[in-house]
Amino acid sequence: MTEAGDRAGARVLGAQIDAVDAERCLDRISGWASRGESRSVFLCNVHSVVTARRDPAFARVLGAADLAVPDGAPIAWCLRRVGFARQRRVGGPDLMWACCELATRARLPIFLYGASADTLRRLRARLAAGFPGVQIAGSAAPPFRRLTEAEDARAVRAIARSGARIVFVALGCPKQEQWIAGHRGAIPAVMVGVGAAFDFHAGTVKRAPRWMQEFGLEWLHRVAMEPRRLWRRYLVTNTLFLAYLAGELVGDLRRKAG
Repeated sequence: MTEAGDRAGARVLGAQIDAVDAERCLDRISGWASRGESRSVFLCNVHSVVTARRDPAFARVLGAADLAVPDGAPIAWCLRRVGFARQRRVGGPDLMWACCELATRARLPIFLYGASADTLRRLRARLAAGFPGVQIAGSAAPPFRRLTEAEDARAVRAIARSGARIVFVALGCPKQEQWIAGHRGAIPAVMVGVGAAFDFHAGTVKRAPRWMQEFGLEWLHRVAMEPRRLWRRYLVTNTLFLAYLAGELVGDLRRKAG
């Protein structure tokens, strides 16, 4: 368990995760955005921490975040196990929706980066209906391939010049976190990696029922919705998560016994 200033948290399989609730998370994002600070906010789930465990470079990306939030019931459970008894999951889609409400009230322009052109079109309409007066400074759907340096530079310039103060990035893990980390300082906004939130809010992918989210079963719903694309990812990451966690628990018991 660690504390630094007003931050508290612990390592989950080696990845540093903040113990923070949704309200405190919004407060931090609001303050940074209102001042036009370039900040990185990552929503960390099982896939995130397993990727960090297997890839030291990605672990360093997560470790350098301004805020690494427990998105995923198992991550919140791990924080509760080490002393943060009241920690609950801070879901990416829920945080994005709350940020949009905050941005509308505070007149903070937002930018949408990621997903497909059709998803962005639907998402913009949904946000405009849900938050009258929301300022969408722009949106962009990058191609599903690695961008050239020139393409990426143009995208970054467009976002920086848009006036956006909160940038939602939906490129999937670990691509979105790497993209955000690579452009921290170049974009004067809070950049939030939100994964599949664009699809959920646009209505192109159905989100799991609340009870499945609370019991850590959202992954099962997603596999049922997109089995051909997601079954291998969740089979591997969930199995590795349980194996790594079991190894840590056994290690803890041995140290206590010794």
